[in-house]
Amino acid sequence: MRMIRSGKFADKKILLIDKEQKNKNDRTWCFWETHPGFFEDIVYKKWDTISFLSDDFSTTTNINPYQYKMIRGIDFYNYCFDEIKKHPGIEILNGSLSAGNFYKEGVTINVDDQTLYLDSTTVFNSITNLENKQAGEIKLLQHFKGWVVESAKPLFDPGIASIMDFRVHQGHGTTFAYVLPFSETKALVEYTLFTKTLLEYQQYDVELKKYLSEILKLEEYIVLDTEFGVIPMTNRKFEFQNNGVFNIGTAGGQTKASSGYTFQFIQKQSQIIVDSLIKGGSLRQIPSTPKRFRFYDNTLLDILYQSKLPGKDIFSRMFARNDAVQVLKFLDNESTLIEELKIISTLPTFPFLKAAIKQF
Repeated sequence: MRMIRSGKFADKKILLIDKEQKNKNDRTWCFWETHPGFFEDIVYKKWDTISFLSDDFSTTTNINPYQYKMIRGIDFYNYCFDEIKKHPGIEILNGSLSAGNFYKEGVTINVDDQTLYLDSTTVFNSITNLENKQAGEIKLLQHFKGWVVESAKPLFDPGIASIMDFRVHQGHGTTFAYVLPFSETKALVEYTLFTKTLLEYQQYDVELKKYLSEILKLEEYIVLDTEFGVIPMTNRKFEFQNNGVFNIGTAGGQTKASSGYTFQFIQKQSQIIVDSLIKGGSLRQIPSTPKRFRFYDNTLLDILYQSKLPGKDIFSRMFARNDAVQVLKFLDNESTLIEELKIISTLPTFPFLKAAIKQF
């Protein structure tokens, strides 16, 4: 989409390979930004105010200059493919990808029963392979199930997005819910965990029902839509360039290890890539995520993985002792070193120091 909008690639041939057609509302992306973004036209809902909730601390705060935004998967797919179809130089191929072979002039790619020979081609890959464990690697899974519910009576405040509600039980590990209201009677309610293993599939429904009835006090409702997802949270170092292929998305290290946030990091990387292509520069010169942010993420990830501190306590202290805008800036990798040290100083010293030394 950025290549199309730039107008600089009309003479290029682009092949987009995906396992299946994207025609279902299978996911939701949430992020925050201070200005109208690249996909502003399809933002389904945005909030100026967020809430953080736990048994020990709760707050509701305006996050100006940020807005918390949500994009639905189906709106994203329709918007992108409607535009892509207008450009005859872009071909879409649906099929399962198997191992490819790379050589000096290009690459061969196997898609189902086809073998594609691509010479003088720049290849971008977003398929993540985590099968071969690296030395010292730790990995948690962020897994979640969400329902779009409609209540019989007005219940939700459409002006407030509840981004973390830790009032759910922590028996499985770090667990929270979030509520994104679209109106007084309609909202996306998500049940999320940071753990080593997934739950039994029906357990997500059990926990969602319990949250709706016991925490939100919602008894009469219908489920309009569902979504389920799993995001890897790992200290593995993903290479942007490997064997002549450029990795993007989670495969290119754009998932924040400590939170699972991905969408906005992909947007930033995509813009950098397109700017570099237009300028004719080498993609190999594109900088990776600053090392200090990977260090912060890996330190927190180690604490969560080793269960040294409950995630509930860590995030509660972070929001209780810092301005929410500064926390969002920190989670977005856009804070300054001084701002980062201030946030770090509000967290439990000994567990974080021990984990930090381990990362060194």
